[in-house]
Amino acid sequence: MYRPCGTFDETYTQDIAIIRTPMHWAYLVAGTGILLLLPFLIGGKYIALVNLIAITVVSVHGLNILTGYTGQISLGHAAFMAVGAYTTGLLAVYLKFPFWLALPCSGLSAGIVGIIFGLPSLRIKGLYLAMATLAAQFIIPWLIVNVRPDLTGGTDSLVVPTAHIGSFAFNSQERIFYLVVPVAILVTFFVRSLVRTRIGRAFTAIRDNDLAAEAMGISLFRYKLLSFFICSFYAGIAGSLWAYWMRVINIDYFGLLDTIWYVGIIIVGGMGSVPGAIFGTILVRVLDLFVKYIGPWIGTTFASLAGVAAAALGPLVFGLIILAFLIFEPRGLAHRWEIVKGYFRLWPFSY
Repeated sequence: MYRPCGTFDETYTQDIAIIRTPMHWAYLVAGTGILLLLPFLIGGKYIALVNLIAITVVSVHGLNILTGYTGQISLGHAAFMAVGAYTTGLLAVYLKFPFWLALPCSGLSAGIVGIIFGLPSLRIKGLYLAMATLAAQFIIPWLIVNVRPDLTGGTDSLVVPTAHIGSFAFNSQERIFYLVVPVAILVTFFVRSLVRTRIGRAFTAIRDNDLAAEAMGISLFRYKLLSFFICSFYAGIAGSLWAYWMRVINIDYFGLLDTIWYVGIIIVGGMGSVPGAIFGTILVRVLDLFVKYIGPWIGTTFASLAGVAAAALGPLVFGLIILAFLIFEPRGLAHRWEIVKGYFRLWPFSY
């Protein structure tokens, strides 16, 4: 961000501060004001897209901590979201928990499950760890569907009651916007702060070289499991928000394809970058909506492609985007963002 000439950091606290100058505060106040007014400025269809982006950002931040900052691979992220969503559903339906209590409980339950499936990271890494976490993507849905289908609904959907604060019910896209977006902002702030702490530096050291990190005194046992816990905790929070947003949860919402989408989002946005998680989420979700609009048009214009356009156009476009970023910009949109910021920071004397 823009920093005027003569602005220096005299203490370590100032150096690691997220908001540093009056201009930064002005941007923050203006951005907050626009966000508060957004439900009154755009239609419900686009507010639904904003809500979906906010929920996805929460989930992607968790995966970015594990994969982007700690260098561990997880192919069970959607299953951890399912744990959070079904925890919310069970607590809200059968125990009548309010949302402000069900939300952290969902994060904790998903975090504990994440630690269990993260235990193999202490012995294996790379492709072997990917296969170990992939097991979560098959085991967790099977448990949800088969162990107590009378509680979870099995393969049927579970209806979740509306979240309330007093008499204010989050029963529309415009209203639940004021629940999911503040949570997404708080999670973004926490992640931004976390990576600047001792824990964040330990994550980065493990990602760069785990043997060297251990030689420096960093406990791999503690920080790898902590990374899995934080990743799964955010996935559980995102799953809980998803449950209150959709008000109907089904195990089909948390499949292996969704996990691949989350991994692809951090590739497109840029691994190990907080803005990259946001940029990648916005790009992929907007493109997904765009593809859903043009799919029927292609089916109408080219009758022979009607079935293919409706079923396979989204994954095809998504796969091409990931391929293009891996070849031409492997550091993702976050790197492009840094280039643009650097240009305007020096403008008009960029030479």
